[in-house]
Amino acid sequence: MSRSLSSSSRHDSDEVLMVRPSKWTLIVVTNLRNERLRFNELRRSIGTISQKILTTTLRELERDGFVSRTLYATIPPRVEYELTDLGRDLLQLADQLELFFRAHRAQVEEARRRFDAANHSAVRIAMSPMSQEIF
Repeated sequence: MSRSLSSSSRHDSDEVLMVRPSKWTLIVVTNLRNERLRFNELRRSIGTISQKILTTTLRELERDGFVSRTLYATIPPRVEYELTDLGRDLLQLADQLELFFRAHRAQVEEARRRFDAANHSAVRIAMSPMSQEIF
């Protein structure tokens, strides 16, 4: 017999299990794949991420248990980041996603072209002088 969770119980469970990945989550995780890195080393290895976004992403990953942060009492202070065991499990998922996207890249690109073409013409209609008279 199947038992369903009440709405509030389901919400509580979802909140515990929910990871709020950003655009940068998997990029940071994959860049920590082989070694522990200092903040600026990680930022340089990624290349196009701002300091603020990297800081936020690392804090979220640390909070969720995917990354550990080690602070060394030196002058200047040295901070290193590395994947935890849970982070390495997430890395496996990232690798599977990469394989999926490589296998389906052409399909995704075609879907984007169709979407952009359809929405581009809709934008032209909405922006035309005649559309101002209609609305």
